[in-house]
Amino acid sequence: MTDIDLEVSALLVERRVIDWKPYLAGAGIGVLSWVVFAVVAAPIGITTAMSQVAGGIASLFMGGDAVAQNAYWKVHSFKLDYGTLFLVGTFLGALASALASRTFHVEIVPGVWQERFGVSPTRRMIAALAGGALVMYGARMAGGCTSGNGISQGLQLAVVGWTFLAVMFPVGVLTAWMLFGLRAPR
Repeated sequence: MTDIDLEVSALLVERRVIDWKPYLAGAGIGVLSWVVFAVVAAPIGITTAMSQVAGGIASLFMGGDAVAQNAYWKVHSFKLDYGTLFLVGTFLGALASALASRTFHVEIVPGVWQERFGVSPTRRMIAALAGGALVMYGARMAGGCTSGNGISQGLQLAVVGWTFLAVMFPVGVLTAWMLFGLRAPR
């Protein structure tokens, strides 16, 4: 065999290897959704719990009465329920995974951001805070986030879930294109 034949054989073998991690993660999320529906009769979701925690934190600074007067926090008051535990568990699970895989590191300005927008940590933090606030506001306006609307509502074949997914993907592609252009990130 020539060197070219070896390279072609290596490429063919490489193409046949399937990275099963995304498929296993997807199946795991599906099973988790079924278990959550069976055990707590609620869809998985994070943004309602985030809102409840925000109300709890706000009451420390503004006082419980002021928070209780807020129309939104009247409906979504702080409570230690399944959603709050799911929120905390998501954070702790991600941290445990990063520590176990030895990939945990603090990165203030990611490389892909530096290439496009520079190395300023202040600019990155302002953009991250503004983007996070917009996403959270949009998720609450939509009545749920990716996990609540996209996964849970999608699994129930709800129109809101499929509408959410149909809008989320093209908007995500458009946003990535606007921020980073047509080149593929490294």
